[in-house]
Formats: sequence, structure tokens, C-alpha cells
Amino acid sequence: MKPEQGAHNKMSASAAVAAASSLSPLVGLRAVVSSLVAFFIVVSSVSLLFDRGGQESRVVQLAMDQHRHQEVKMAAAGSGKRQEEECNWSVGRWVYDNASEPLYSGLKCSFIFDEVACEKYGRNDTRYQHWRWQPDGCDLPRFNATRLLEKLRNKRMVFVGDSINRNQWVSMVCMVEAAIPEGLKMRVYNGSLISFKAFEYNATIDFYWSPLILESNSDNPIIHRVEYRIIRAEKIEKHARAWRDADIIVFNSYLWWRKQKPDMKMKVMYGSFEDGDAKLDEVEMVEGFEIALKKLTEWLGTNIDKNKTRIYFAGSSPTHTWASDWGGDDKNKCLNESEPIVKPGYKGATTDYSMMEKAQEIFRPLEEKGIHVQVLNFTQLSDHRIDAHPTVFRRQFVPLTAAQVADPSSYADCTHWCLPGVPDVWNSFLYSYLVHK
Repeated sequence: MKPEQGAHNKMSASAAVAAASSLSPLVGLRAVVSSLVAFFIVVSSVSLLFDRGGQESRVVQLAMDQHRHQEVKMAAAGSGKRQEEECNWSVGRWVYDNASEPLYSGLKCSFIFDEVACEKYGRNDTRYQHWRWQPDGCDLPRFNATRLLEKLRNKRMVFVGDSINRNQWVSMVCMVEAAIPEGLKMRVYNGSLISFKAFEYNATIDFYWSPLILESNSDNPIIHRVEYRIIRAEKIEKHARAWRDADIIVFNSYLWWRKQKPDMKMKVMYGSFEDGDAKLDEVEMVEGFEIALKKLTEWLGTNIDKNKTRIYFAGSSPTHTWASDWGGDDKNKCLNESEPIVKPGYKGATTDYSMMEKAQEIFRPLEEKGIHVQVLNFTQLSDHRIDAHPTVFRRQFVPLTAAQVADPSSYADCTHWCLPGVPDVWNSFLYSYLVHK
């Protein structure tokens, strides 16, 4: 109660008593009692009013504090969500982890290919299997085979490209097949198409050989080592029939566009011999790459159901042919390397990052049609893994001879990847986009 209000109440009480003394005793007594009762009622009402006002103020203040606290919590949660969404999985470091890696056994995967089965063919140093990719500021979602298979239920996923893409396909098959009981899975060869089928889920994971995307003189999946490569600039439909009905398509086309020697060029055929209008041009390899991707973009824009099909374009897979690039001996190539390069931001001198940027640029017009091509950016993280290639621990049609094993400069494979290994991370990227985004 404020001081002036207390003084005013005291004065009112004195006046009431003085007035009562001038009346008859009975009337005066009644008047005094009535006045005192009225006074106390007024005082109680005023006190209650101020007390209630204080309580209401405290309630309002508490509500405001709780609201502000909730806003802070929501802002923090929103910030965390944005951070997770914006986190770049491609930036991070390799962490040695022999507790949770590898995701499967290369010796037990019944669908592994001999060209990447390094442990099977004598590689005793298996440290390459135990490196986990750790992005900065977030975690890459842990691969869950059953969850992916549920995502693929009644669907078809197809990897389209060259032997690097086949390397990734084999990795994916090994990552999921352990979760499928015997008798409920199988692999089927049909020329350029290899199919893995998970019967319980009615799911299919395919690989289709098409190293240059367009029709070419390298389309035979067995016999394709040709020095002079020719693509047919306007011909894609023969290959596109193999992926037209797919729900998920993973393209990869880099390796075959790289120069094997300084003067290497790509021949481009327009028209056809049948119609008598055949024309042959010769362009730089990267120009051929652009021609192929522009035709692919045209096909996707015309034929893809944006509500059904999800499209991915794999990043460029680095090769580690020149050991002098990281301070090694070129005559060994990447043989005997047992650790990743730990230097942050390392980029190999022979790794071409511009082709992936060019692919993104070529695909950009598809966005206007509501078709998004997600690039799997794993180039730099793979660049660090000089330790993870088959080298001489492999079989290519036939096992290497003792003389070939002793000549790594000619026979060590520093292009493809041992399994389990680096392509498992590529597939973790793919899994994360499919399941979590």
C-alpha cells in the first residue's frame, strides 16, 4: 500500500469516531461499529486489489519468461536443424575406426567381383577397411541395409556408367545382401545389364554398362579397350531403354573422358551410314563429355517423370597413378600405401574437379522443369585414399602372374577401389539422400 493511501485511511477513521461521540450511546455505538466495519472492508478491498494485481503481474511475467524461453529453445532447435540440413557431408576427415567399420566382410560377400576383392587375392594389410568418413559439424547417417531395402520395396535402382560405377554397384550389393536370407536374393547377367534382386522386397539393384552415356564403339561390356573412341552425338535411346522405368538412377561418366595421352581426342559421329549422311568430327575429350551430358539432359527433360524418378550423378573418382604427387615412388604407383593422406584439403595434381562443376552447370536447366539431379560430391574425400586401391591384389579375367605382380608400374590398379572401402562411403551419401532427405 502506498503511504498517502495509509494516511488518508487513518484520517477517515478519526473522523468516524468523532462523529459517533455526538450521538446517543446506542446510536453512537452502532454508528461506530458500522463505520469501523466499513473502514475495514475498504482497507481489505484495497489490499486485496493490490495483492491480486501483484499476483497477476507475476503470472504475466512468468508467462512472458516461459514464452521467451520457449522461443530460445525453438530458435536453438531451428538453428540445429538448419545446421544439419546445411552441413556439407563432403568436407571432413578420415577417422580410423576398427569398431564400426567395415560394414560387411569382403570374404563373405557372395556377390563381390574379383577385380576389387583385395583381401581374397592376398592383401594382408586390411587397415584400408577401417577408415570412417567424419564430416565437419555433423554426422553422416549410419547405413542401415533393412531401412534402405524398405525404401526400395517394389522399386528399381540402376547404376549407369563405367567400371567405377560398377565398383559402386558391387559395394551397394555387398552392403545390403547380408541383410537378406539365402534363397531370397540372386544376381542375373544379361549382356550389358547385371541385376541383383531381393525377392522379399521385390527390389532390384542393377548395373548397366554405358561408359560414355551415348552409343559408342565402347559399348561391349567385355571388349571395349579401344584406342580411338567414337560416340554417336544424337544416339542415346538404345541405352536409355535400360533405365527408362527406373525409380532411382545413378549416373557416372568421367573416367572414359580423361586423356590417356596428350594428343588424345574424341571422335563424334553425326547422322548414320544407313541414311548416307554420316559425318565424323574430332573434338577435345572434355567437349565430348559436354555433348554427351547435354544429350542426356535433353532426354531426361523429355522422358523423366519428376514425381517418380530420383536422379543422381556421381562425383569424379580420383586415380592415384603418379606416386610422386604425394612424395612416393612412381615405379610403385600406389602399391604399399597403408594410410590416407591426412593433409586437410589435399587435392591430387591429376584429379579434375572441373568436370563435376561442368556437369552441374549442364544439368541446371532441368530445375526449371522440376527435375533435380543430385551430384554426389565425394571427389576430394576419395582423393585422400591413396591406400585403398587393389594394386596387384586382384584378378582381372585371370589372376596376375608372378612377373606381373613384381611390376606394379605396369600392373598395379590405382584406379578402382578395394571392397570393403571407399565406395561404401559413396553409397552412404546415396543412402542418406534417399532415406533422410
